[in-house]
Amino acid sequence: MKQKPRLSFWQIWNMSFGFLGIQFGFALQNANASRILQTFGADVHHLSWFWLVAPITGMIVQPIVGYFSDKTWNRLGRRRPYFLAGAALASIALILMPNAPHLASIIAPMFIGGGLLMIMDASFNISMEPFRALVADKLPEEQHTLGFSMQTLLIGIGAVVGSWLPYILGNWFGVSKEAATEGLVPPTVYISFYFGAAVLISSIIWTVASTKEYPPEFYEDENTPTSDETQKTKIKIPKTMWQLLLVQFFSWFALFSMWVFTTPAIAGHFYNSPDPNSAGYQEAGDWVGILFGIYNGVSAIIALLLPKVAKKIGRRATHATALTIGGLSFLSFAIIPNADLLIIPMIGIGIAWGSILAMPYAMLANAIPPKQMGVFMGLFNMSITIPQIVNGIFGGLILQYVFDDKPIYSILLAGVFMILGAGATFFVQDKLDIKRSKP
Repeated sequence: MKQKPRLSFWQIWNMSFGFLGIQFGFALQNANASRILQTFGADVHHLSWFWLVAPITGMIVQPIVGYFSDKTWNRLGRRRPYFLAGAALASIALILMPNAPHLASIIAPMFIGGGLLMIMDASFNISMEPFRALVADKLPEEQHTLGFSMQTLLIGIGAVVGSWLPYILGNWFGVSKEAATEGLVPPTVYISFYFGAAVLISSIIWTVASTKEYPPEFYEDENTPTSDETQKTKIKIPKTMWQLLLVQFFSWFALFSMWVFTTPAIAGHFYNSPDPNSAGYQEAGDWVGILFGIYNGVSAIIALLLPKVAKKIGRRATHATALTIGGLSFLSFAIIPNADLLIIPMIGIGIAWGSILAMPYAMLANAIPPKQMGVFMGLFNMSITIPQIVNGIFGGLILQYVFDDKPIYSILLAGVFMILGAGATFFVQDKLDIKRSKP
């Protein structure tokens, strides 16, 4: 394989810009899907079951997309055709989801909403997986951390605006925060979803238009044998990837708890409004959007610092420190006296989130074959989806039978798991850290 040239800041910015739109849509989904589904009639104990469609879809879609994107070559390139296809489908789902009641004639709106949640997440994954592979495709090894950190920066920017948009529309622009009738979502939410669809497709088009991919021959290595035995060796999962699985399990189990249970936890614990159709619950939902925007905004700032910190103390120590801060922040929900002060732990959660989006991928990218970057990144996505599936199956049962229907305890459990992930990080063998430690 030829030596990859170093890219400038703006070249890396342009090739990653589509992630801003993807995360804008993800942020709208993460901050609003639970209250939308509850508005449609979903029970709080069943929320995690609805959210199962997201990781299950990702687990199926990402390896398939990764495999085919490794082998796709046309005038748009290798990864860019999947960016466009996923963005188009996700934009349609964003427009349709808050309108599920208007589509319901036979099936209940919450099941239509759940189906659209599945389509939306599948579409996000179609676009997202090739973006991870594109960084490894285009950048030399020494720029991998910068590349994934740039994605984290843009993810943070998109997520802040996406998370805050319903609150901004309602409090700054006078858009109604109350639905016209029970069972419908308020205008602040459905207008935000429409805007998110436009941002998503526009940002993807920017990356497709501004970024060129290397041709197939760039990845050919004339000295590499092509025997069947060698090909089998090529697809062997590296040790680093296996070691990262435990770290990822703890991290993403915690994140899934946060996305599913933060709104009911805050509504019940701080607003004393467990009824999803109450004004207090909707107010809590808007505040959760602000809080989610804060942690994403912090992650964007942290993304700029991660390469420098990792260069000094190593990527494993950087990631473990960030996860520990995130875990302690989740646990602090137990002692915080009012909802306004939740801004403080969200800063710590943002530090963890910034590292989760960058460090594992940077450690992995240096350990996998360049010609199969897409399929390995797709397979690695299972380290994200499996813990979410486990949480989705058991999270509601734990809430009901262990936590006495108090979602705040699900948030505290997330803190415990995040700290366990920090401990597991030190068992990962990072190729670049090993190089650093040699005299």
